Amino acid sequence: MVTKTGVRALADALRKDAVGGFLLIGAALVALVWANSPWSGLYEAIRGFEFGPSAPLHLDLSMEAWAADGVLALFFFIIGAELKQEFVHGELRNPRRAMLPIVAAAGGMIVPALVYTGFNLTNPEGLSGWGIPMATDIAFALAILAIIGRHLPPALRTFLLTLAIVDDLGAILVIAVFYTDDLHFLSLIGALALLVVFGYLQRGKGFAAALDRSSVPNWIVYVPLAFLIWALMHESGVHATIAGVAMGMLMRTTIAEGEHESPLHRAEHMLRPYSTGLALPIFALMSAGVAFGGLSQLITDTVALGVFFGLVVGKLVGIVGGAWITTRLTRAELNPTLSWWDIAGMSVLAGIGFTVSLLITELAFPGGQAMLENAKGGVLLASLAATILSAGVLGWRSAHYRRTQESDEVGARET
Repeated sequence: MVTKTGVRALADALRKDAVGGFLLIGAALVALVWANSPWSGLYEAIRGFEFGPSAPLHLDLSMEAWAADGVLALFFFIIGAELKQEFVHGELRNPRRAMLPIVAAAGGMIVPALVYTGFNLTNPEGLSGWGIPMATDIAFALAILAIIGRHLPPALRTFLLTLAIVDDLGAILVIAVFYTDDLHFLSLIGALALLVVFGYLQRGKGFAAALDRSSVPNWIVYVPLAFLIWALMHESGVHATIAGVAMGMLMRTTIAEGEHESPLHRAEHMLRPYSTGLALPIFALMSAGVAFGGLSQLITDTVALGVFFGLVVGKLVGIVGGAWITTRLTRAELNPTLSWWDIAGMSVLAGIGFTVSLLITELAFPGGQAMLENAKGGVLLASLAATILSAGVLGWRSAHYRRTQESDEVGARET
């Protein structure tokens, strides 16, 4: 029998990034092995199984789409809430430091796209995949950072969080503008209008205050409202996870009279175990199953090479270069607890491009099966290489900070 103490202990464990990282990577490995096993047909059948209402918002989606567009929105809500906390009360309150990851994210989008384009100048059919290496898979990147970088400065996680959110939003904008044939403005306006309502309810005035004082649980209002915002965003053609980020950013961080904690902290504390223990593993299981067709065809294909070097090299050059130039030309500054080696390791880590990269791949090559498979293979190899290389650099930096911390502790005891 499961006790309340056991449930509480499990929830506390699931709030740790490292635990979530192991679950996420474990689910991704299961998906990869399954997709390349004799039972791959069953995996594809499950991933392609469709369910949900078709009218009026066309939510008859596949399991893969529900995972990537639906349950992952919960994770993006948590990320949006974390980012809001940092902008209001944390590291990013300082505009000179907030500017750096934002500009670095822009460099981390532009340079990979240019690298990919350079590889495919003589392959006009492959040029449509220029957007594939632009995005960082924030879920995988944060998971790897949590596992290998336990002694790294917290500012590095904030830098990665901001950078990944910005370039994911940039990639989603690229999808909306360049890879979406039919953008439904009415649904988008409806989603934005309901986001205004959501933000108003966070102010704690009028109806919102009355709701807080009443005996009616807040979730009775917020859950249907959040689902409708998400559904309208999905119907608009914009990647639905943007709804999660937006709602997280709109959460109130201040503590009103009679409250023990802010709504943002309360919601984040309650929802994080579900994000870590359910949303991320389900997403990884449904999205990471890339069928690997062989190495020989990838090392000669310009699409695969463009994706690989765009993610592994383009991200490093774009992020480090963009951040370094920004510190030289503006008043932006690097957090004093970080070094440029930390930023370099994190930049390589940003080359993990699973989710949005695979989504853009599907949109870029809807009728070209060979290019589609080669692009997916490039994403897979690049993400693996980025993980291994960043683990080496960031593991080395983490060991450096651990030794420094131990030395400081010894010095403090001696004095």
